[in-house]
Amino acid sequence: MKYAHQLSDMINAFSPAPLKIDQMEQFYCNGTMEYRMGDRFFSPIENIFESCVGLEGPAAYLLLGHRGCGKSTELNKMSQRLISEGYCVKTVNCSMDLDLFNIVYSDLFILMGEALLKIAEELDCRIEESLLESIMSFWDDGTETIISQDVAAASLETGVSGETRGLLANILNIFVKIKTDLKFNEETRKEYRRKIVIRSSQWIKILSRVSEQIAEKAGGKRPVIIFEDLDKLNPEDAWKVFYNYAAILSGMTFPVIYTFPIGLSYDARFSAMESYFATETLPMIKIETIDGRTFPDGINIIREVVKKRASLDLFEEGVLERLIRFTGGSLRDLFHGINASAKRAVRRDSDRISMEDAERALEELKTSLTRRIEEKDYPFLLDIYNGNKERIQDRKMLLEMLQASVVLEYNGKRWHNVHPLVVRFFREQGLIEDGGE
Repeated sequence: MKYAHQLSDMINAFSPAPLKIDQMEQFYCNGTMEYRMGDRFFSPIENIFESCVGLEGPAAYLLLGHRGCGKSTELNKMSQRLISEGYCVKTVNCSMDLDLFNIVYSDLFILMGEALLKIAEELDCRIEESLLESIMSFWDDGTETIISQDVAAASLETGVSGETRGLLANILNIFVKIKTDLKFNEETRKEYRRKIVIRSSQWIKILSRVSEQIAEKAGGKRPVIIFEDLDKLNPEDAWKVFYNYAAILSGMTFPVIYTFPIGLSYDARFSAMESYFATETLPMIKIETIDGRTFPDGINIIREVVKKRASLDLFEEGVLERLIRFTGGSLRDLFHGINASAKRAVRRDSDRISMEDAERALEELKTSLTRRIEEKDYPFLLDIYNGNKERIQDRKMLLEMLQASVVLEYNGKRWHNVHPLVVRFFREQGLIEDGGE
């Protein structure tokens, strides 16, 4: 990724991927939290950070937020800060390691074990041989053939033998194969999951012992594990993973942060979750007030986010503000719009994004959003648009609309609005009086 001085650089500069730790200094924009939360002194990310660095307090967190609101970038920024203070952090990208349409709680425990062992390896932390043998025995018991095949395959793939890397390296090789089976091999997947289910207390003790030895090596600082992409789970899968196993998933002695679908906070079952997890919400950046007035400070901070990645001279006058206004504070939607606009401008041999380029991109995004709703949903959405932004009785419908990203949640008072492009669609259909855009 490099700063965009010309349109051809835009595609990489506005990739939907979150900023990595080594990109923060150049591309991260400070100051968005005030316009998310409505208070410059309140931050859900700061709350989690302060708990992680405390020796006591919560060890399990749910971070809620819309897809594309910037959760991953904020978590990576927090990781950078933790690492600079001597903490060991490992982020698990669940969408890469697991099939998100076929996931159970035990899968997270398996990835948690691998993450801790990777931390130990990177830290050059000596894990007691008896503990490593316990881990090997845990996975080898009753599945000797599977495990021996896994070690052989992984050694061939990496070109590194068990003799060269030692017992820890052998175990990490096993985890490589286990993850592949979790994602692609139905029969073997069942066997790994069964092991965790029937011996979960033993596995939890193993994880705790590994984390203790890491903390001892790190001067008493507990390792931190972050599970990314779980906010992409559909609602029933998320409940399947978390609701019946909240006590187990929150029972670690070291901090574990799980991303979580924002819409599920409106489900009656969520109150039970708050008994086990410290819950935090990262809202969208507000670009409009609850009474429908433009919020210039929010628009300006999003302009600063763009300015950190690209020269604003690449946009014709008024174009960037148009893209910001009609993406509702969603950075993912904004980046998609900038990308699509830049591609069109390049194809017509221009050196700047025109208003027509932007409008074509917004039209594409509007089509994508409106495919997610049906005519029966219109009254609910129009009710929000017409002023019912806080007291919403149909929680089930709200959950669905948040999940579809056609309703966005904003700061402080926790109020909602219909995505501006869905509003545009309603105006085009004659369902909203045309008051201009």
